[in-house]
Amino acid sequence: MQPANPGKFPIMLEKPLPSRRMLSVSIEIEMQVHPSNGNIFADLGLPNPDELLLKAQLAEQIGTLISARQLTQSEAAELLGIDQPKVSALMRGKLSGFSTERLFRFLNALGSNVEIRIVANSQPNVQAQTHVVAL
Repeated sequence: MQPANPGKFPIMLEKPLPSRRMLSVSIEIEMQVHPSNGNIFADLGLPNPDELLLKAQLAEQIGTLISARQLTQSEAAELLGIDQPKVSALMRGKLSGFSTERLFRFLNALGSNVEIRIVANSQPNVQAQTHVVAL
């Protein structure tokens, strides 16, 4: 895959000095930017990228619902039947301990119906995908 935008990009680094002044250094780094295929986990070459993307999308929706209800992590933990550190992990995207089924149950506990629809792929030459659509 060819990079979309190769080139040099300026970066400004600042470091506090003991004299309370800041040392500023501007450098340029060369970087290659590649277009995404729509799944960052596949782009990174991680195993099971579709499952990782699905879990990330479900966790994002859970976080949105928790925020909309203005719940603390402790209140969310009680509602979801888990402890507060697990809510913290969920909100930070640490999803290895959560199955998709468990995330579905969390959405139900937060008052959302989870509907799974199977739709024929209208583009036979394109890989079928899984999507989360929040209404």
